[in-house]
Amino acid sequence: MTRKKIQIKKIDNLAARQVTFSKRRRGLFKKAHELSTLCDAEIALLVFSNTGKLFEYSSTSTRQVIERRNLQSERIDRLDPIPSLELQLQSSTRATLSKEVAERPKN
Repeated sequence: MTRKKIQIKKIDNLAARQVTFSKRRRGLFKKAHELSTLCDAEIALLVFSNTGKLFEYSSTSTRQVIERRNLQSERIDRLDPIPSLELQLQSSTRATLSKEVAERPKN
């Protein structure tokens, strides 16, 4: 039996959507772990469900990866005095995600 190619669109059935989300999230985290292990890459992966629940994977520390990303962005900003719209959106997204991670209770 071969796998069927599916059309990528929103799944209407709520139960099926939740099952697909869980399976694909696990697969995505597995791939992130493999990439980190095989290539010695530093990875942080944040996923928010449609209910707002945060799932994260990090090869080191999520906070460390975000701080490293911020430093990289600051270096780029110094080179380009007028940030592009894309960089402004990335900066806004980064600030929002950093705030949500910081507010998340420690396990």
